[in-house]
Amino acid sequence: MVSVCFYFQVHQPFRLKKHYSFFDIGVNHFYEDEEANRQICLKVSDKCYIPTNELLLSLIDRCEGRFKVSFSLSGLVIDQFEKYNPYVLELFQQLAKTGCVEFINETYYHSLSFLYSKQEFKQQVLLHKKKIKELFGQTPKTFRNTELIYNNEIGKFIEDMGYANILAEGADHILGWRSPNFLYKPVNCYKINLLLKNYKLSDDIAFRFSNRSWEEWPLTAERYSQWIHSNAGHGELINLFMDYETFGEHQWTDTGIFDFMAALPEAIFKHPDFQFILPKEACKYHAPVGQIDIPYVTSWADVERDLTAWVGNPMQDSAIEKVYSLEKKVKQTKDENLINVWRKLLGSDHFYYMCTKWFSDGDVHKYFNPHESPYDAYIVYMNVLNDLTETLKERGIKV
Repeated sequence: MVSVCFYFQVHQPFRLKKHYSFFDIGVNHFYEDEEANRQICLKVSDKCYIPTNELLLSLIDRCEGRFKVSFSLSGLVIDQFEKYNPYVLELFQQLAKTGCVEFINETYYHSLSFLYSKQEFKQQVLLHKKKIKELFGQTPKTFRNTELIYNNEIGKFIEDMGYANILAEGADHILGWRSPNFLYKPVNCYKINLLLKNYKLSDDIAFRFSNRSWEEWPLTAERYSQWIHSNAGHGELINLFMDYETFGEHQWTDTGIFDFMAALPEAIFKHPDFQFILPKEACKYHAPVGQIDIPYVTSWADVERDLTAWVGNPMQDSAIEKVYSLEKKVKQTKDENLINVWRKLLGSDHFYYMCTKWFSDGDVHKYFNPHESPYDAYIVYMNVLNDLTETLKERGIKV
């Protein structure tokens, strides 16, 4: 049997105010754009989360449990659902009860913490694990790092934490002649399995679906299933990983994305040798065909599939160095509210907004940036950090 594994990332950041100025430092200790966060959560819930969850529930029922999907919900988006739209969480809980949905572990605050503080990374992973257990009754066996950031060291660290599977990007420069359509083992690991994203088939849905200049437009479920079926004899495990916001938000309803998804499972099932599985089931149906050596950090972002979406320019590097330098001081306060404020500032989105590559060309970075420019994002962020530093000083902590 050839297995299809759907994985969806669900995330929304807590965005900072667009205008937190030098004159707010020491005066205004609330940094978030409350109204923007609320409005965006409600908007994306109406366009994506609610209709797509309802669609998946109907597909699972219609396919009598043979259709399966997996999710990772960042702690930040869970917090927003609880605050702004609890109904979305109720739908995810309904999905959990079907037995056809796996919830995957990640860093609670969608952070780059593994690269800067292993201790903070582990704490966030355990916080997220606890939340998933409380909300969905599942103890995660599968892990995905923020933005699919991965290398050999991360694979070994996660194996040592007791996880059975980890997700990563099937980047060409990592795979070489090999195919992403098999199960692998990370190098120097003996228990954990590595599932690699088939970025071409994933991006056909996530990015190219509504592109009218694409030679395959309009994409139908029948044609897409033929591409999937063409892997029979050439692959065993096809991993389709994408942002959940693909449905209804990035690809609007009028593109036909919901009709496409509604028809896809049964189109896949027309070939008797194909099935849908969860990441935790990969080792049940498939054996690893070899080890993958990934010494350098990879991600699923941009054409480079590296870290340059978040680090590398002087603004990003100084901001991330500054915020992690406060870790011991913030935790010294033992003030959970203040620690939560600091941890929200670790979210990868803040550094993504400071990315300058291709910004003038109006690429995806500009699309997601709530600030006027990367420079404005940096100024606001550093003003916030300076205010947080002043708060620590007021509490008698030397910074």
